Amino acid sequence: MSVVTDPARPVVATEAPKSVRRRRSSGFNSVSPREKVARYVLLVFVLLITIGPFLWQLSTSLKGSGEDIYTRIPRLLPAQPTFDHYKEVTDTIPVWDYARNSLVVAFLVVGGNVIGASLAGFALSRLQFRGRKIVLGLFLATLVLPGEVTIISQYVTVREFGLANTLFGVALPGMIGALNVLLMYNAFRSLPVEVDQAAVVDGANAWQRFLYIGLPSVRGTISVVAIFAFIGAWDDFLWPLIVLTDPNKYTLTVGLQYLSGTFSNNPRLIAAGTMIAFIPIVIVFATLQRFFFKGVEEGAVKG
Repeated sequence: MSVVTDPARPVVATEAPKSVRRRRSSGFNSVSPREKVARYVLLVFVLLITIGPFLWQLSTSLKGSGEDIYTRIPRLLPAQPTFDHYKEVTDTIPVWDYARNSLVVAFLVVGGNVIGASLAGFALSRLQFRGRKIVLGLFLATLVLPGEVTIISQYVTVREFGLANTLFGVALPGMIGALNVLLMYNAFRSLPVEVDQAAVVDGANAWQRFLYIGLPSVRGTISVVAIFAFIGAWDDFLWPLIVLTDPNKYTLTVGLQYLSGTFSNNPRLIAAGTMIAFIPIVIVFATLQRFFFKGVEEGAVKG
């Protein structure tokens, strides 16, 4: 026996039972107390791994000369806090000269990556030219090679250009990074194609599309590139050590090796030197973090 329904009568969807809704909500929205405790324990463990060494170095740099830093039970809070070790570091080596050299190198590297990687990423994602896929493949291939493989050829190239023992020679190999180009390529690629097409119809050329449409939409990725480039240039040790021979041109990371060699029995001064080298990184990230965390919003059409 078939049941005939009235076609004029609207079909009303039946509501799911309360037990089904309860299971759905408990599966997606609620967390059991055991899972919540496990998450917090994992977060505390990761926090100790990432922040723990920094806090220990900071504590060591503030401990007085009479404190024992090799106690069986480590003490994080110094009993006799003092800033004398920071002053002794500045009196022992020309910290501010080394920091100025590092800032010059970092400025060149950040500027080269922001400008060069943005131009290359826009060209690979938005412009049509012969060999575009080959160029993109070459950028991907360079990510496989470690830096130690090409460091000899880089030094020979820099020396042939007459840039050995110069700050520009230190910054030159890192002024355009393949990873930064791919980051900008992915950011420009996420923008709607219709916006570019509308700009072309309005008569905009490639430069106008790059300046007025592309760049305002990828500020988050530009901040990421700037932060990564600054950290890489500021913390680099091997390449400046190879290129530079004049102690007056040493960067901060290379100059701190004299501190380690002279005061190898006093880790408090070494910890103070590492804290001085860490301060600019904190300043740069604090300045750009507002744009850094807005990178997930890129690709939106701005009116």
